[in-house]
Amino acid sequence: MTLDEYQKKALTTALYSGDEFMDLLHWVLAVNGEAGEIAEKLKKIIRDKDGKVSEQDKADIIGEIGDVLWYLAVFANHFKVSFEDVAQRNLDKLSSRKARGVIKGSGDNR
Repeated sequence: MTLDEYQKKALTTALYSGDEFMDLLHWVLAVNGEAGEIAEKLKKIIRDKDGKVSEQDKADIIGEIGDVLWYLAVFANHFKVSFEDVAQRNLDKLSSRKARGVIKGSGDNR
């Protein structure tokens, strides 16, 4: 499945409020919330399991990654951009940074 195929399928399960701003806010908060769930799971693995990831932990984290992916697909659609376009733009940016020797460091425009 391509990224765009995934995005199209993800959109079939999206719910909209009818308020464009509230939908946008929902997608942004949801992406952050789901990413936070990944961090929380990893924190507990470090705290409670000495950093040893079980098969169940792995499955749980993969599920959360899927949730982040779903929200990003819907969020990108809000801006009428395909997932493949987002992915390509990101790879182009990182490739340019690597070629210019600025892959390390901080700042969006390096």
